[in-house]
Amino acid sequence: MSRIGRKEIIIPQNIKADIENEIISINGPKGELSYKLSNSIQIEKIKNKLKLTKKYNDKKTQAVYGLSRSIINNMVIGVSQGFEKKLSIHGVGYRSQMEGKKLVLYVGYSHPVYINPPQDIQIEVENNINISIKGIDKETVGQIAAKIRSIRPPEPYKGKGIKYINENIKRKIGKAGK
Repeated sequence: MSRIGRKEIIIPQNIKADIENEIISINGPKGELSYKLSNSIQIEKIKNKLKLTKKYNDKKTQAVYGLSRSIINNMVIGVSQGFEKKLSIHGVGYRSQMEGKKLVLYVGYSHPVYINPPQDIQIEVENNINISIKGIDKETVGQIAAKIRSIRPPEPYKGKGIKYINENIKRKIGKAGK
């Protein structure tokens, strides 16, 4: 059983949290995020802390309890600091570039692959091989990074493809290694 839901969420000075009915809105220097809580979870604001409590004591409520706390905590972190995922491209002739807001990937296909990010996501390319995805919503940043990686995931023999910066790829020997 998770005990994450019991932890209080500390709100920094420059962040404002508003609770109306079951909707919580977090405002900060980077933007605004909102989340609708489940009917089985109750939230209260005490000075600069948010505390979640369960209305019922069943398995589903316990799961939603920890999830809600994590999502709200990620919202607070997102509007104050933001989230970032970094990807790296490996392979001969593999590269990327920006065309306006679109990301263009040349990763071994007969055509370039175009990615249109949502409005609240910023994508930057450094040295044609390093891609940085930034935003305030952790879920959206991770989803866009996973979408870019899925275009050409790293292969186990030479390691060619798109991978996360800190990702470790298990390499296979191949037929010459017998």
